[in-house]
Amino acid sequence: MKPYILAESHWDVLKNEKIELAVLPWGATEAHNYHLPYATDNIEADFLAAESARLAWEKGAKVMVLPTIPYGVNTGQRDVYLNININPGTQFAILSDIIDGLHHQKIFKLLILNSHGGNEFKPILRELGVKYPGMFLCVSNWYQHDVKSKYFEEPGDHAGEMETSLMLYLQPDLVLPHEKWGTGKEKKNKIKAFSEGLAWTERKWTQVTDDTGIGNPRAATKEKGLQYFSDLTQRISHLIWELCQADIDELYE
Repeated sequence: MKPYILAESHWDVLKNEKIELAVLPWGATEAHNYHLPYATDNIEADFLAAESARLAWEKGAKVMVLPTIPYGVNTGQRDVYLNININPGTQFAILSDIIDGLHHQKIFKLLILNSHGGNEFKPILRELGVKYPGMFLCVSNWYQHDVKSKYFEEPGDHAGEMETSLMLYLQPDLVLPHEKWGTGKEKKNKIKAFSEGLAWTERKWTQVTDDTGIGNPRAATKEKGLQYFSDLTQRISHLIWELCQADIDELYE
């Protein structure tokens, strides 16, 4: 039993426990090139949340990892067979109910560990922060932590070297053989402002990539996945520990 994983916990223990921080991993169900499973984002979220919480718990953090939400915003990928989309409004409703429950249980800190680029939580948390002024709400997109360049030549945006390396370490039985790996070539928008980051529009996935991947996985290895996972979980665990210790009314100096 892992006392920091809600799915493995028991009422006999929790009825006398005081949790400071809930961690909600949030993923997606979508194709990841030819060689990675549809649940890639969820698997990564599960493992990263569990290991980070373990490290923080062993330092005294009272953290609880909630079950991963397996569906994300995939509005631009509806043409990809069996990619499952939930709309931002649905995401808002789910998160609102979870926060309402935590607030009622007097757990006033929530960290969303986001595992999917299509999930945009900032506007949702702004609105729910007004609705629940006693709650401290925050999000961490684990893939944006600035450690990728230490391990990967071309990390990639989706099912590239970074994600393939992670999956080779975490669940190698779910990674198809090397000859199945697509190149992950991305077609760029003809309007330069979008590719240069000066403007934004949603990518239509089947127009942007032939194999559903964005980023070449060719240099991926299990060893890189292990090194990246270890570095990343140390960083996330420190964030968890700091959040557990923090006085949310005295955050600034």
